[in-house]
Amino acid sequence: AFVDIGVHQDGLVHISHLADAFVKDPHDVVKTGEMVKVKVLEIDLPRKRIALSMKKEAPVESKSGKSEQVQAKRSHKPKQVKAPTPAQGSMANALAKALNK
Repeated sequence: AFVDIGVHQDGLVHISHLADAFVKDPHDVVKTGEMVKVKVLEIDLPRKRIALSMKKEAPVESKSGKSEQVQAKRSHKPKQVKAPTPAQGSMANALAKALNK
């Protein structure tokens, strides 16, 4: 289900994150135009995607599939965060590649 979260980019709630129980049809859980509460699970800046969840207690999982709380107990190093690159259109990217050659 696509959700307008008010940031020029809609977020996506995967069918597995619509409810705590099994969902056969998304229309059984949400209707078009309905106001819902969501949690941000992941932001993918390069692909301009926002993953959301409507579950009551959604454990945040990393790409390795382990919750961040378990990983935090094992490692006391602070996470390194890449500085976001400014968003550019496809033409700007093509021009930058051509100029770098």
